[in-house]
Amino acid sequence: MTNEFIFLLIINIISAGIAIGSYAKSIKYIEEHINRLEEQQYKYNSLLERIVAVEQSTKSAHHRIDSLENIQH
Repeated sequence: MTNEFIFLLIINIISAGIAIGSYAKSIKYIEEHINRLEEQQYKYNSLLERIVAVEQSTKSAHHRIDSLENIQH
């Protein structure tokens, strides 16, 4: 093997290592963002569930108020 071939081989190995490292870093960055978005989605879904419960409670309270007003009249 010539020195040029060995030099090119080393350069290619280093380039491949850099590319693989940058891909791994990009994947980790994307995974972190996905995890953060999943957490935000969970909080949003929890909020929606609480809003539905409040709406049902409000509807029930309005029915009771309407019933009380009908009794008084």
